[in-house]
Amino acid sequence: MATVFMFPGQGSQSLGMGADLFERYPGLVAEADAILGYSIRELCLVNPEDKLKRTDYTQPALYIVDVLSYHAKIDDGAGVPDFVIGHSLGEYAALYAAGAFDFGTGLKLVQKRGALMNAASGGGMAAILGMDGDAVAAVLAELNAASIDVANFNSPGQTVISGPKADIEAIAPQMKEKGAKRAVILPVSGAFHSRYMKPAAEEFEAFLSGFSFGSLKIPCIANCSARPYTDDTITSNLVKQIYSSVRWVETVQGLREQGADTFAEVGPGTVLGGLVRQIK
Repeated sequence: MATVFMFPGQGSQSLGMGADLFERYPGLVAEADAILGYSIRELCLVNPEDKLKRTDYTQPALYIVDVLSYHAKIDDGAGVPDFVIGHSLGEYAALYAAGAFDFGTGLKLVQKRGALMNAASGGGMAAILGMDGDAVAAVLAELNAASIDVANFNSPGQTVISGPKADIEAIAPQMKEKGAKRAVILPVSGAFHSRYMKPAAEEFEAFLSGFSFGSLKIPCIANCSARPYTDDTITSNLVKQIYSSVRWVETVQGLREQGADTFAEVGPGTVLGGLVRQIK
């Protein structure tokens, strides 16, 4: 018997998220506004210039709402979880909950990460539905699609591929011909969680050198390895995460093997709960 708190990442944002949290935690909101240089409340509740669609705004917004949601859950009587996990950007909220860094430090990291990823261009991603990761990899090999990486192993029925924009647009229809139920081009500017993000990861690594991290109080499972973080792998895992696959299926399966039977989504949306239900 064990409880897992899951923190959602990019794609779970929505207009109005955090509306019940901003007044509840005015100190953290004020700290966020000072770091960001704009109002997080206005971004989430008004969405000026449709900025919530931009990676450099989406990632800080989700981190903040995830963290405030965590505080609300604990303050409302939920016990401290046995494990924490986060999907891509959500891993930063998981690490915050685990004690790796304080709120402001986490936000500075996410702000830089979002800016670097937003600057990536020429890439694309597609969600392949109705086909697991192994099957997707096999089809990519069969089609000689060597320029494309598997970015997210989300569930047995949802796998995301990443690579040059033109290659993604060319291969997506062929995935459907090879048995996928659907192939959906995602509205992103870069080839996230692929080899093409290594230059951004290297720049992020240099940025991380200016920070130190605390000892983890709750086990946190890394996206890039589906293995627990250790105090001495926080920096290296955060760098790898930018260009490595999100190994969500392995993460959930591994936690179940360790007795996890309750997976609670902490943050906006219900995407992660749906993925967990698909994972046996």
